[in-house]
Amino acid sequence: MLKLYSYNSSICAQKVRITLAEKGLSFDTENIDLFTNEQFKPAYLKINPKGVVPALDHDGRIVIESSLICEYLDEEFPEPRLTPDDAFGRARMRLWSKEVDEHLFEATRELSFSAMFRERMRSMTEEQRATRFNNVGDPIKRERLMSTYAEGVESPYVYQGIANFEVAFAKMEKELIKGPWLLGERMTLADINMMPFVARLNYLGLLEAWTDDRPATKAWWERARALRSFRVSITEKTTEAEAAAMKQFGSVLLERVRQRRDDYLRQPKAAA
Repeated sequence: MLKLYSYNSSICAQKVRITLAEKGLSFDTENIDLFTNEQFKPAYLKINPKGVVPALDHDGRIVIESSLICEYLDEEFPEPRLTPDDAFGRARMRLWSKEVDEHLFEATRELSFSAMFRERMRSMTEEQRATRFNNVGDPIKRERLMSTYAEGVESPYVYQGIANFEVAFAKMEKELIKGPWLLGERMTLADINMMPFVARLNYLGLLEAWTDDRPATKAWWERARALRSFRVSITEKTTEAEAAAMKQFGSVLLERVRQRRDDYLRQPKAAA
């Protein structure tokens, strides 16, 4: 039996759901509401001590960390294969996992927060906001969120997120010129890792800031969003109200995001 502890709008849970859908696997789902802090309840912390989603229960064996869950599923259920057959190909695939885990996760969080969740927090009382920040156990993460709340897209953390996406999209374009998917002719976990993050930028109305001048990446995005696994894992689990809110709050930042991207590109280091 497979059981996924998930939250519909969690980008990390989304890539696991895409992997499950590509495998054609049946699974139960338990929703963990991140906005009411269900991830910090003792019962869930026994499952995932880090207090994040997703977590996978496979016949009583718990696997955490979305990138590891996806690789676990590919090893346990090898058809259709979502990892390259050779060691070098798998190493290249894992570079994309590292790109997502080490750079794009925080970038997406900061951009999402500056666009949408910042507006939600503005409607809170000072006491409610303080409680929300105090609930963030990691002091570094708390500092990032407080900066993003105070400064929005002008926060240095948002700027770093814009730069991180620029680096990732430049790599994508270079690879996608060679073939339809990041590692060539066959879709792999490298592509699945990237899909929810690109989807979030699209929902926020910000994606074109990075893709207008990248035709191979735009073509990849159209292929990705047309996949049944993508539709059932992301599109159909995003309500019209959620999509409208992301577009409403994100699109107003588009021109400033473009400007900050241009600022990054003008730096000598970025041009080298």
